[in-house]
Amino acid sequence: MAAASSRLDKYWVRDRAFYKKVLVILIPIVLQSIINQGVNMMDTVMVGRLGEASISASSLANQFYNIFVFLCMGISAAGLVLASQYFGAGDLKTVRRVFDLILQIVLIGGAVFAVLSFLIPEQIIRIFTHEEDVVQLGADYLRVTALIYLPHGVSLVISNVIRSIGNARLGLYVSIASFIVNIGANYVFIFGKLGMPALGVMGAAVGTLIARLVEFTFCAVYLLKKEKVLRYRPSGLLKKPNKLLFSEFRRLGMPAIISDSLLALAASAISIILGHMGKEIVSAYAIVTVVDRMATVAIQGVSSASGVIIGQTVGEGEFERAQKEGWTFLILSVAIGIIGAILVLWLGEWSIGLYEIAPSTVEITTSMMLASAIIVFFQAIQSALSKGILRGGGDTKFLMIADIIFQWVASIPLGAVAGLVLGLDPFWVLIALRIDFIIKSVWLVFRLRSGKWIHKAKSMDTE
Repeated sequence: MAAASSRLDKYWVRDRAFYKKVLVILIPIVLQSIINQGVNMMDTVMVGRLGEASISASSLANQFYNIFVFLCMGISAAGLVLASQYFGAGDLKTVRRVFDLILQIVLIGGAVFAVLSFLIPEQIIRIFTHEEDVVQLGADYLRVTALIYLPHGVSLVISNVIRSIGNARLGLYVSIASFIVNIGANYVFIFGKLGMPALGVMGAAVGTLIARLVEFTFCAVYLLKKEKVLRYRPSGLLKKPNKLLFSEFRRLGMPAIISDSLLALAASAISIILGHMGKEIVSAYAIVTVVDRMATVAIQGVSSASGVIIGQTVGEGEFERAQKEGWTFLILSVAIGIIGAILVLWLGEWSIGLYEIAPSTVEITTSMMLASAIIVFFQAIQSALSKGILRGGGDTKFLMIADIIFQWVASIPLGAVAGLVLGLDPFWVLIALRIDFIIKSVWLVFRLRSGKWIHKAKSMDTE
């Protein structure tokens, strides 16, 4: 009995303070994710009242926008790796310099995406589909989206860096405000209420724009007026980054940006493959994606909490404790994956009835929902490892290589062959497109076991 308890101690943290720390970060993130996915679901349901072409147009337009969102998440992740480790080491001055650097990158990237969305929206949508009605509706959506990039990018960075110092509540408060504003604005502008014109798909973009501006206002006011730990001042945006910090950003942070950018491109490649299979497939995938995200909110919470906590532990130099925390988070992710798969099956059948779609689309959606339930289990494991545990430990270069190999050598080619060449059932197409989740969930467990994933950021004296 004592021997079994000793083995368990190697893989399971018993300290109550650890779980309290986890819950302080996890609960606000889960609630924030539930609210965000509720907004996405209501967007899809409202636009779904306009038919398959409208669902496809907004879904494909958002695929391009999601490239920017994933880029921001990669930049934020790069910042979180460094900021959490420097915060764990007690170096707040360097945390502020990290914040300056990632905000500078996001502002430049947001400006580029805004110009492209405004000037060439039709050409962007044609990458995903050739159906003319979808192209025109999607282009209208993208033109409005051009105004969203900068405020949303800054908001994402602020909430994620604040999370790296242990405060996950800001994102929750912002999401509550966004939920209320987005639902109300969508209702008004999509359907033409309160004397406003009925803008259809473009109304959904207008609603999202208003919500993102509210988010930006909340984040900026909190950061500059209410936040008492970091005490950030925007004058740092005009400073050049410290050379040693920039070197550490390239070493530990840049691979995270590349990984998340590749994830965004992979998501776009999936949309291109499905888009060329027909708008019924795209509509079905949009519905499945909403349910998938609703069922995986706890996965996001565990990934974020593990990245922050392990990053701080590594920053403190407690490598053995970081290894045990990693195993604990992995065990939690397996349990959450099982629950998530059950939720997809349960929510999926209910959600399909919310949409006014053709019987053929219902059949496709049902098939893809079953595939999603299988995928979600493995998604939980690989997400906790790749986006949380190993990334928090600074193993970003290894994760980048894994993403390149398994996304672009396995998932995308297999999905393209299954969907566009062999014309397989949508169930098998979706499994092929997400085969990287299955492979990585096994591969990264061995990486965790090796202990080679811990890479501490170098200490420095900033300017």
